[in-house]
Amino acid sequence: MKAVILAGGLGTRLSEETSLLPKPMVEIGGIPIICHIMSIYEKAGITDFIICAGFKQHIIKQYFINYTSIYSDIHVDLSTGNINIIKNNSKLWNVTIIDTGLNTMTGGRLGRIRDFVNDETFLMTYGDGVSDINVEETIKFHQSHGKKATVTAVRAPGRFGDLELNGSHVENFSEKNEGSKSRINAGYFVLEPSVLDLIENDETIWEQKPMRTLAQSGQMEAFLFNGFWKPMDTLRDKRYLDELCETRQAPWLEME
Repeated sequence: MKAVILAGGLGTRLSEETSLLPKPMVEIGGIPIICHIMSIYEKAGITDFIICAGFKQHIIKQYFINYTSIYSDIHVDLSTGNINIIKNNSKLWNVTIIDTGLNTMTGGRLGRIRDFVNDETFLMTYGDGVSDINVEETIKFHQSHGKKATVTAVRAPGRFGDLELNGSHVENFSEKNEGSKSRINAGYFVLEPSVLDLIENDETIWEQKPMRTLAQSGQMEAFLFNGFWKPMDTLRDKRYLDELCETRQAPWLEME
């Protein structure tokens, strides 16, 4: 099963960092947040990733092209340019990086990687949220209900979009209802490939018409999660996540 990570946005609310880097490459505890997210999936045995890149996508590509040499012991023969890996400390990940456009919306980015999911159930999340979620449990839950989509639902401030639930059944989705304390979309989706038929073009926003259509047609269920989840939306969020790593209190790392 493949995990798709949306990593192409401008990250304007974190402009202190994203003026130089794409948001998923902003470091938490000295490691790009996208690698933290990929490690969360790895704990469930997911090692095949599709990264939907866009803004400063070359930085993401360069990082993974050089990943093995960055984290491994190497010998470089400067006279020939030959590089030998002495001890390979890199991850056993397969990473596909697709330039899905600079201004493409979230749904449009999914539409652009349709050919890479191979008509199989796939996972999807955003490139800026860490959690101690058990991804394997979300997959089992998805398989148990047989619907087209599973969204992870957490409790968070109303600056996020609301999920209207009846038990675990998603009946509607409303984007950014201020002041609400209900369950909200935390990403960490499990999706059937047929959901991609709801993507009309690059302008399609996944969190609007596609999610609402799935909800209103009874094809979306919520995995109710009460553990740790935190998106890195602002510099304050980044500092908080950094502090958790530095003090060894990061719940998503404690899973290891």
